[in-house]
Amino acid sequence: MVDITSEAVWTAIANENFLVVGMVSARGEARTAGVMHTVDDGRIWFTTEAHSWKARHLAANPGISITVPIAKRIPFVPWVKIPAATITFTGVAEILPPEQLSEAASRALLHGLELNDDEPIIAVAVRPTGDFVTYGVGVSIMGMRDTQNAVGRAAVGASRGATAPSGTPAPTGEAVAAASAAR
Repeated sequence: MVDITSEAVWTAIANENFLVVGMVSARGEARTAGVMHTVDDGRIWFTTEAHSWKARHLAANPGISITVPIAKRIPFVPWVKIPAATITFTGVAEILPPEQLSEAASRALLHGLELNDDEPIIAVAVRPTGDFVTYGVGVSIMGMRDTQNAVGRAAVGASRGATAPSGTPAPTGEAVAAASAAR
């Protein structure tokens, strides 16, 4: 098993710009979606349209699973396919109006996008829970062949310089509507 720290995992998540969110719909059906993200204030942030199926599913059930794929390549031989390293964890999603994004998170996620009432968006803050489970993170490509030694686990802790996330209650359908109405 790889000896990996929570800080190393947070850094790896922050260095990537894409992750896959697993959620459960109000009907109990599993769904996944790829999103662009950023790390700020000890949470993972992404945005989505306020009326999207992602927003509805997260409002119905804020418990989620996240997988961050990390591409692995052999230098000078990019055509050789190597499995991605991964970081997987569970978390709780909180739906917020985009005005609650920090300046850095807003810049990373919205890229200067003008917010308007015609297409309202919401910010989603994910507070990881439990452990980060990794595969291939901090391991050489050859080391990934030994699955027992390529796996790592680190307790979730706040990222460096981050403050502890607030104990805000889980979002409800009303929170999605309120975020939409705030626009």
